[in-house]
Amino acid sequence: MQNKKTPPLIYNLFPRLFKTIDDWSKHLDSIAKMKFNSVFVNPFHEVGGSESLYAVKDYYKLNTQFLPAGAKSDDFTPLKNFVSECKSRNIEIYMDLVINHTANECGLIKKHPKWYKRDGNGQIVHPFAIDPANPSNVTVWGDLSEIEFEHNSDFEGMKKYWDDMIAFYQEMGINGFRCDAAYKIPKMMWAPLIENARKRKPCAIFIAESLGCTVEQTIDLNGAGFDYLCNSSKWWNFEGPWCLDQHSSFRHIAPSISFPESHDTTRLAADQPGTIEMQKNRYLLSAIFSKGLLMPVGYEHGATKQVNVVTTRPSDMAAPRWDLSAWIAHVNGLKLGSKTLCDEGQWSAMSGYDWDLLFLEKRSDDNSERVGVLINKDWHNKRTVYRDEIPSNFANFKRIHKLFDEKAVPVENKGDIVLEQSEIVLFTN
Repeated sequence: MQNKKTPPLIYNLFPRLFKTIDDWSKHLDSIAKMKFNSVFVNPFHEVGGSESLYAVKDYYKLNTQFLPAGAKSDDFTPLKNFVSECKSRNIEIYMDLVINHTANECGLIKKHPKWYKRDGNGQIVHPFAIDPANPSNVTVWGDLSEIEFEHNSDFEGMKKYWDDMIAFYQEMGINGFRCDAAYKIPKMMWAPLIENARKRKPCAIFIAESLGCTVEQTIDLNGAGFDYLCNSSKWWNFEGPWCLDQHSSFRHIAPSISFPESHDTTRLAADQPGTIEMQKNRYLLSAIFSKGLLMPVGYEHGATKQVNVVTTRPSDMAAPRWDLSAWIAHVNGLKLGSKTLCDEGQWSAMSGYDWDLLFLEKRSDDNSERVGVLINKDWHNKRTVYRDEIPSNFANFKRIHKLFDEKAVPVENKGDIVLEQSEIVLFTN
């Protein structure tokens, strides 16, 4: 079982990219070889008419699209076998915990109608999201029915239902829960659910998916008991301090998890400039920025087709553009071997943002160790960094790690440095 002090390095197996649950296990050896210690699987439950993975119809049945021929949706043997395969490799398994809404076809609507949010006409409300950068951009999910938490006359009954459901999957061996749209569920629900789960399994891990919410909504998660938040470093292009400011503001709530891309974003290899150097840049940033790390299936091979919770099929797993598996294993190993990189840490900018280079420093949580970071902000061109351009406090670091090449050994910190396009270099002691 994973020690809570060890950062979760999570590989996201997106279930629609595989024919059956049995095929998930075929990737576990390569996942372990890349030094990931956890696997996250998006919802695998029975779904409603839209067939979206996040439109859960029955939490106690499996999606028949992921089952071998002849298997029944209420037979959890395939999932139990997968969990067993993970455990045999010392890999923890995380599942999506989607309790802020259900599918419109969910049986809970008839059984517990008071559990759902209603509009002025008594109709069930569909969940929606507002783009923080553009409040007029509102996305409504019409296939989903939103749960009522604040004004629920059967709050205790609903809490018991979710608690029993979490216990069901804990008993199966699932130890981690990514809490979908965690900010939409009040602390008075999360706190007892998380507390009860830890009473059953002390090493249970809860990750708050809080992307797209306001700063105030993230701060409201403080005290709910979450082990991790998801951060926004994926969108930081090194222009301006907003990402470091956000990191400083939220680190007291819980450590965070970075990702170079996710099942909700476009594939990085399909974005400009679409180079292997950019693929390395975003992964390395995710590995060093925060305590936790998540990478979706296919990233190591430069997958370009964005996954879709409804339409993605196994045929969308395209031929590899490249293979970064060995390089990712090298970076993950370096992270796991560094106290500072295993901590959420404290970030400081050692240079201004109006330059083609960015110098950063990360200190460990207890302030006893530090790592220097040099970034070439130019996505397209190499850059020679001359000795007199390096901040004086970086002279105290003994070694330079050029991590774009997994075969490169650390060199003594002296002389000029040649950076590849978008390269990130570490200074250590």
